[in-house]
Amino acid sequence: MQIEFTEPATIELDDAIEYYELQLSGLGKKFLIDVIETVELISKYPQLFTQNSEHTRKAVLRKFPYNLIYSILNDKIYIIAVAHQNRAPEYWIDRIRV
Repeated sequence: MQIEFTEPATIELDDAIEYYELQLSGLGKKFLIDVIETVELISKYPQLFTQNSEHTRKAVLRKFPYNLIYSILNDKIYIIAVAHQNRAPEYWIDRIRV
């Protein structure tokens, strides 16, 4: 399935990569690799991850405390949020259009 990051999710991804890279050189790249591996799993098995709300699912990254919140619509997967697990829950909920 084709995957598309929404603009807010892209900004969150870029911010997280930058944050980790500032913490330790190369850590941002490791974060990105974790995201890419998770996106590949979502693409292959869109129903694999836990239903998070009526219209979303949550994929937990393996090595970093982040979730990829996504929705499936018309044979396309939209990454709605790249959400840190300690952030306010469902801060991204207004991004969903039903």
